[in-house]
Parts: sequence; structure tokens; C-alpha cells
Amino acid sequence: MRKRYNAAITALGGYVPETILTNHDLEKMVDTNSDWIISRTGIHERRILNDDSLATSDLATMAVKRLLEDSHINPDEIECVIVATATPDYIMVSTASIVCEKAGLKNAWGVDSNAACSGFLYALTLGASLIESNRYKNVIVIGADANSSIVNYEDRNTCILFGDGAGAVLLEQTEAETGLVDNVFRTDGVGKEHLIVTAGGSLNPSSLDTLDRKQNYISQNGRIVFKAAIEGMTQTCNEIMERNHLEIKDINWLIPHQANLRIIQAVGDKLGLKEDQVKVNIQLYGNTTAATIPLCMWEFKNDFKENDNLLLTAFGAGFSWGATYLKWGKLRG
Repeated sequence: MRKRYNAAITALGGYVPETILTNHDLEKMVDTNSDWIISRTGIHERRILNDDSLATSDLATMAVKRLLEDSHINPDEIECVIVATATPDYIMVSTASIVCEKAGLKNAWGVDSNAACSGFLYALTLGASLIESNRYKNVIVIGADANSSIVNYEDRNTCILFGDGAGAVLLEQTEAETGLVDNVFRTDGVGKEHLIVTAGGSLNPSSLDTLDRKQNYISQNGRIVFKAAIEGMTQTCNEIMERNHLEIKDINWLIPHQANLRIIQAVGDKLGLKEDQVKVNIQLYGNTTAATIPLCMWEFKNDFKENDNLLLTAFGAGFSWGATYLKWGKLRG
């Protein structure tokens, strides 16, 4: 009988820039106030890559270097790098290839994946599939975004939400009953107009006109996204529990995409989880898009015990959304 291999997370790394943009800073930039931002989003501050010489690959590289340092794995053992990002360094040349060079991963090939806020979960499943097939043994999956590069800091509806950051995980082959177990993903292009950057792609290339119209920045219909996110994340979490014969008492932790504290709380309440089972760090970093879930896992990794059941869930542009069931394993180092 052919052996069954699982893909377990055995190391993590994270990075956020040093520059802090607080709500009080934003009060000086747009017509808003800190109390309103906190009540509507739960965000107190966010980190910004305040250096024109740096980009998403630098955020990702720092997260990878921390992962390598903590895990003591030889960089030459890394065989593949998948970067989930909506803010690549370049339209042509993958951010993953730049990360491989900057992080010294000489034996790895790299590829990008873009599903915006859902990107890390999608990339995580792609990486796990490579390992489960027995073609690869060590894959790094990264969620990284420099959202400040596509945020209009004159738009009070969006500039309060987003920050920059990166999180990385090492997926390692194991025969133990730990690692990624299952996922439920959904995509519906009907929602694309409600969370989008309308210029810069092949349909509407960047031009003086698109820049003048501020079409190279994020635009969002907050009410529609808010409602759809709660419904989508709750639905896919319930679906994945049902098909894996899990009850809510079997779930140790929920790691949701950090888009809005009210969304996070609503999903946790609908699932029936206690407040302290839901991991939250949005107050410090805002919405870092593809980076939110790996940053959250990195920050709270010491809380997770071997064989804990984790639900990861996200909702993002596309619309794209889903949930992943993960059984926590033993970390390196």
C-alpha cells in the first residue's frame, strides 16, 4: 500500500515594518477620528513600509529569514516557495523568485498566487498538495502585502483599514496525523466590482488618466463586503466541520482573516466559539491582506499545542473565500 504523507507546519516567521501609522496620524490626513475607527474596525494602528527602495519581496524575505533562523533548517533543503500577494514587486517577474534570491534559497523554485485576502489559504493548500504527492518535502508558503502602495491616503473609507506585513510557514512532509487535513474554498467573480483595483492590469493599463482618476488604488463597497465576509467565512467553517465530523467542542482555535474586528467577532459568535478561542491582532496591524493569517499564527504559535484543531478562514477580493482545517504538529527548534 502506498504511504500517505501529510504536510505539517513545522516553523513560522513574521515581519512588519517599523513605521507605525496610528489612528491619530490619520486624523491629520483625512476627515476621521480614532474613536470612530476603533468602533467600526477595531484597528488602533498599522505598519507601513515607509521606504521607496523596499517592496513586498523585502517584507517576505524578512519573514523567511526569521523562519530559517528559528527552525535551524538548511536553506538548501527548501525546494519550493509560494508567495501569496496582491501587491507583487513587478507585473512580470514573480515576487517568489526575488524572495528566493534575497533569502538565499538556491535550490528552490518559486511562484506567486493572487487571491487577495484569501491568498494565503489558497497557497497553503497548493504547497500542501506538492508535499502530499511525495514530490517535495520542504515548501515555504508566504503571505505578504505592501498595501500602502495601493492605498489612497485621501480616501477615508479605505486608508484606515490596511497595513503592510508578511508571514511565512514551513510545510514539511510527515507521516504523523498532523498538518493540513481539509479545505473548503469558494470563488464568485460577481463580487469583483466591490473590492478591486480597477487599473494596472491588461484590461485597464496604468496611464496618466488612470492615475488622475485614482484608479490604481483600492476601492471597496464596505457594506457589501462586510455582509458577504461574515456569511462566507461562517458557511465554509460550518461545512468543513460537518464533512470532517467535527463539533464546535472539537475546535481549539479559530484564526480568521483580520479584516475587521466586527466581522471576526460575528463569525466567532455564529460558530459558537468563546472569545478567547478566536485569535485577533488586527488592533496592531490592520488588514495586511494575504499576511493576516500567517502573521496571526506566528504571533500566537506558543498557544498552540500538538494535535490542537485549528480552523483558518478568510474572505477577499474576487470574491474569494474559504476555510482550512489544520491539525497542529510539532515545531522545529
